[in-house]
Amino acid sequence: MNILILGGTGFVGSYLKPFLSQKGHDVSVLGRKAFSAKFDLVSHLNNKDIVISLSGENIGKRWSDSYKQALVDSRVKTSEQLNVALQACSNPPKRILAASAIGIYPENDCSNPIDESFDPFSVQDKSNFLATLGQAWEQANAKLTPTPVTMRFGVVLGKEGGALAKMLPPFKLGLGGPVAGGQQCFTWIHIRDLARAIEHLINHEVLTGAFNLTAPTPLSNDAFGKALACELKRPYIIPLPLWQLKLMFGEGAKVLTYSSAILPTRLLESGFKFEFSEAKTALKDILQ
Repeated sequence: MNILILGGTGFVGSYLKPFLSQKGHDVSVLGRKAFSAKFDLVSHLNNKDIVISLSGENIGKRWSDSYKQALVDSRVKTSEQLNVALQACSNPPKRILAASAIGIYPENDCSNPIDESFDPFSVQDKSNFLATLGQAWEQANAKLTPTPVTMRFGVVLGKEGGALAKMLPPFKLGLGGPVAGGQQCFTWIHIRDLARAIEHLINHEVLTGAFNLTAPTPLSNDAFGKALACELKRPYIIPLPLWQLKLMFGEGAKVLTYSSAILPTRLLESGFKFEFSEAKTALKDILQ
């Protein structure tokens, strides 16, 4: 198929382009320039079979009021611009796959996981920035034509970027330990399984609506940290307390303390098989 990845120059897009290309697809990628005022996005959208929208500023940084606004704008405003461009197409894309995140769900623990049957829009908590960000993002995407398949990403694990790349330096130095007590639930996915899940959605046109792109075995932050330290053959003894996180990231510390146990029920029911269902095997593969 002829595929365009928007926001495709980041961690996920950089993995996804060669992955899909190796499957025989014709894949092109656009970064932030796609949404600049003088860029002709319409010409890049015309005649595409699939558009994969991954646009959005990195949420794993220190949050200020201005950066929180940038997080919103990089998701909502780009979706609005995409909507305008799609309406101007003479031969618009046949399908859209739009990224979202599991932060749209309310916090829960590992003993009470939830899946796509839970309606995240049924909970309106303006104090939960991750949830309100996710809701605004998906509401903007819902206005696109054709209606997108929504992909709610868990924490994507890979060596070349994302959360794991930030965790590796201190863990390799033997400075790993539980984050903010370590009891918060951690929902993750190996980047290869993420790419395979996206390919699965591409290949099955009957699949519509929202899908959680997460491994089927969320675990506590403490259990994940121990698994990482074990794979690196390093000690796991130095905790990172909440007060220190807040000094480092401000309100953005919420990304590291958010407890989220999310299951990929719809993906599994559609016939998808994970290569990496357990965190230990995922880490072993990534770090080998």
